[in-house]
Amino acid sequence: MSFDKEKMLQLCNDWCKNTLMDTLEIEYIDAGEDYLTAKMPVNPRVHQPMGLLHGGATVALAESVGSAASFLFINTEKQEVRGIEISANHLRSKREGTVYCTAKIIHKGRSIHLWEIKITDEEGKLVSLCKLTNMILPRR
Repeated sequence: MSFDKEKMLQLCNDWCKNTLMDTLEIEYIDAGEDYLTAKMPVNPRVHQPMGLLHGGATVALAESVGSAASFLFINTEKQEVRGIEISANHLRSKREGTVYCTAKIIHKGRSIHLWEIKITDEEGKLVSLCKLTNMILPRR
């Protein structure tokens, strides 16, 4: 079975309707056989009180992209994904514009997926670096 980038992006964006991802205006924009990329606007909707991108919004973006990326590797009729651990290092603040989030697979096991997730600004500067562990479970 060959990878269909446009179909995967459409599926990921369709999943976002009426969810936190929709609220945060996350849009999936690129995909490959070992990565998934989305973007999120930085505006007052995702600010903390000091007018900066909230770390929680950043982590929500990272987990959304990393979890969706695990769907690249599973049989969605028989399996489902659960995020079980995420860590984040916030390296640069951001007040406005757009951040881009790319999840790349580090380990693809039968029951565990480990993702490195980089969140960058429009100039490619690293804003946050995250690591996400997903568990792959049988669909109930």
